[in-house]
Amino acid sequence: MNNSSLLNFSPDLFRVIDANLNRLKEGIRVVEDIMRYKENNKELSSKLKQLRHKSRIDEQELLLQHRDSINDVLRPTTTSELNRTDIKTVLTANFKRAQESCRVLEELFKLYNSTYSENFKQVRYELYTLEKEVILGIS
Repeated sequence: MNNSSLLNFSPDLFRVIDANLNRLKEGIRVVEDIMRYKENNKELSSKLKQLRHKSRIDEQELLLQHRDSINDVLRPTTTSELNRTDIKTVLTANFKRAQESCRVLEELFKLYNSTYSENFKQVRYELYTLEKEVILGIS
């Protein structure tokens, strides 16, 4: 494995990375805000905030150059995304969204940047631990 630049990715993978970074941070933010504002849990919201800040790469401008959200073939909302019954289903859906995005990033970065890959692996495992703590702690 090496730690070469994101420039080694083919341009079609930039959209995959960009979408998954956004999805990861959005999923964490939903959980973070529920822990902060609904649950008033400073400890968990702080852990989630730190994890969200850890979920980044340096080459943001490069990703933005290749973003094409207008032409995303799955842009319209699917019915399953509208199916939330309570706060636990919202939390679970957003934890899963973030974990899955971490896995995509971890796998793609194995191709060109082992440091980034390891970072997203660590974030994913931290999300597994936080998910258990949050979901089992919500009444």
